[in-house]
Parts: sequence; structure tokens; C-alpha cells
Amino acid sequence: MRVVLAEDLFLLRDGLVRLLQAHDFEIAAAVETGPELSRALAELEPDVAVVDVRLPPTLTDEGLQCALEARRRRPGLPVLVLSQHVEQLYARELLADGAGGVGYLLKDRVFDAEQFVDAVRRVAAGGTAMDPQVIQQLLSRRAAEDRPLERLTPREREVLELMAQGRTNAAIAGRLVVTERAIAKHTANIFAKLSLEVSDDDNRRVLAVLAYLDRGR
Repeated sequence: MRVVLAEDLFLLRDGLVRLLQAHDFEIAAAVETGPELSRALAELEPDVAVVDVRLPPTLTDEGLQCALEARRRRPGLPVLVLSQHVEQLYARELLADGAGGVGYLLKDRVFDAEQFVDAVRRVAAGGTAMDPQVIQQLLSRRAAEDRPLERLTPREREVLELMAQGRTNAAIAGRLVVTERAIAKHTANIFAKLSLEVSDDDNRRVLAVLAYLDRGR
């Protein structure tokens, strides 16, 4: 699996390169600026891009904008964005096209090698990998202005947060130490209360939930 990596901090970039290579990823390019990232994504056509939001020369949202432009040129290009802080606007921009293959992780998650590698693989496969803090903030924001979310029980909100991270019913059941059948029931209740079509497709159901949470932006 070929990866284009963009991170301006040398030590972190080098560490990510070594980590990904140790898990059988091929590093097509490891760059540190926005222009370099744009060229790499256009010329190398990687299987997935791992991108820091803030890159030189602007150190604002250059990395994100390069990734979004690359997705416009190549719809569905898997992109995992790394950020120092939760930026709801960036998360919404990343989700705006409604396609799969997107992720948004806080950089703290990078230090959990297993979690980070799993996120890269999930995004590369067309799924989602959203940081729990991002999901929690999106949920809180929508709950304040949308009554359907208020109808969810505490357990259903917990299941929804894990679902939105891209976890399967089996993974959620393992995390909450309940049966998979119980999670299936919670999931059905969530979709009914949010007026969302029930789907066995994990990626579609997560994107549907995220699209619901993000609508009206």
C-alpha cells in the first residue's frame, strides 16, 4: 500500500515513516510543505495520503486544502488528516463531499501505533477514522440545536460515537462488553430516532451519521 505523508516536523515525519514501513506500507513520498504535497499527490497517485493540517509556507490549513484539492481531482482519494487540536471546521470540510476514505485524528493518537496504523488501513480501504474528541464535539454541537439527538439514551449516544469513529458492531460490542445483538438493537434504535436508513454497510452507515451531524453547517 503506497502512502504519501506530509508533516513539517522532521522528527515526527521520520517517526511516521519508520512506523508505517514497519507495518508493510510503502512510502511513496514524505514531504514537508504544501507545494510538495500537491505535486506528490498529483504525480504519484498514492493509495492513501496522511496529511498534517498545517504545512508551510502558510502554516494555516495548507495541508488540508491540498488534500481537498487532490480529492476534487481524484474523487475518493483516501485522506487521513492529522491535527494538533480539534478543529470542527476542518472536520466538516473533510466530510463535505460525502465520499468515504476520510479520517481526522489528533496527533496524540499517533503515539498509539496500533490505533494509528489501524486508522490508516481503514481510511485506505474507503472507511472512516474520526477522532473520538471530534465526534464528541460534533455530537454536542448538534445536540444543542437538534431535538432528535436529545432522544438518544446515554448508551445510544455512546454507541453512536463509536460507530462514527468507523467501528463495526462487533468492535463496539467488544469495547462496551456487551453482545453484538445488543449493539445491533441500539444501532436500529439510533437510525430510527435520527430518521436514517438502516444499512449493513459499515462505511455508508457511518457516513450517513456524520452527514446528519454535519448538516446545516
